[in-house]
This record gives sequence, C-alpha cells and structure tokens, in this order.
Amino acid sequence: METEGNSFFNVGDIVKRAKRVMNFRTDWELATYLGVSRSTLSNWIARNRTDFPLILEKLKEVDYNWLLTGKGSPTRQSKFVNSKYASGEVELIHNPKTPDQMDDRSVALYDITAAANLKSLFANKNQHVVGRIQIPSIPMCDGALYISGDSMYPILKSGDIVGFKEMNSLSNVIYGEMYIVSFSIDGDDYLAVKYVNRSEVEGCIKLVSYNPHHEPMDVPFNSIQAMAIVKFSIRKNMMM
Repeated sequence: METEGNSFFNVGDIVKRAKRVMNFRTDWELATYLGVSRSTLSNWIARNRTDFPLILEKLKEVDYNWLLTGKGSPTRQSKFVNSKYASGEVELIHNPKTPDQMDDRSVALYDITAAANLKSLFANKNQHVVGRIQIPSIPMCDGALYISGDSMYPILKSGDIVGFKEMNSLSNVIYGEMYIVSFSIDGDDYLAVKYVNRSEVEGCIKLVSYNPHHEPMDVPFNSIQAMAIVKFSIRKNMMM
C-alpha cells in the first residue's frame, strides 16, 4: 500500500539512494527489481508517495535510516562492500557457500522492417534473425528488435533495442505496462511501442506515449494483429 507523501522523506532521493546502493543505473532496473512497473515508480516520485514496506522488504541489507534520510552508513551487514562509495558507486558482493550459477541467456535480435509487422515476425522468426544478444540474467524473452520513432522519448529513442515476450491472448494484458503493438487501421499496418491502458471506449485499448507531444489513441481489439510486452531495453551507451 502506498504511503502518503510528507515533509520528512523525499521519494526521489530514496529512489536515487536505492539505485546507488544496488548499483543500478536507471529507474527501469530498480522498478524491475522491486517488481513494479516503470510508470509506477515514476508516479511515486512525482507524487512523493511510495510503498515503503515493499522497498524495505526488497532492500533488507540496506540500512533503513540511510535509505530514508541519507544519514549514516548505507549497509547493515558485511554482504555489502562499499569501497567504491566515495566515488559514487556501490558494489554489491554476495559470498554464498557454493558459487552462484551464471545464467547467460541468449536472445535473438530480429529485423522487424523485413518482417513488415509483428504478426509476420512471430510466424517466421528464423527468417528474420540478424544476431543474438547475450547478457547475464537477462529477463526471459522471445526476442529483441530495434525500434524507431520518438513516442516513448526519452525512455526510448529511435535505434534502441527492446526485448519482448509475445502475448498469446489479449486477456493476459497487464495494463500500465509497455508493449509492442502491431495493428491495422483502414488497411494500413502500424507498429507502436506504447504504454497500454484501459480505454473508456468499449472494445478498445488505449495506447499512451511517454512523449507528451503524442496524443493517446484508442485502438479496437479486433484491429490488433499481435502484441508483445517489453521486458528490457538497450541503448548504445547504456542499459535501461
């Protein structure tokens, strides 16, 4: 449950400290670790309201006083090594009794322009593979592709890579999350990367951009050819 914002704690600063101690570069990584959407984390910061019990539960090894106020030491136990703290980095070191198994998942990178649309890509994946992406502990995905356009700027920029997991049924849509949506209107095919929200128009979903210059649009369910939830994104100089 969200707690009311107050003058004692600044949620934006708490988020910054949480990313710092966990060695996360972006809000996206922190949101994924906490098990919430990127938009939920943004709303916490904007409204100065957050789910303190969730954050404290997920960051058990972090000193609560430091996390909330910035005072004292960021660590509570020896599992954290903060020798880089003075330079602005905090490295998390875990020493299990047995070595952790590295999970180096490999994700196929597809050429969506050659496939024309998402439905065709899903039907003929092997024909459109242009490479593979391998990152330790990458989320389980069905593939990745380059995106174009600026509707999600600055979260995503044209040329970024997004990893996706195919949706087999529209009934499984998680509203508020980011999706790749392939749809057809008046005989023209469109491919969009948007937040998917509930629509006030019956029989439709609402596609919402992060860029305020792009208006939300209601798309009929029967116009949607294929959908995939975005699991991660990669920029040339950083991972989102």
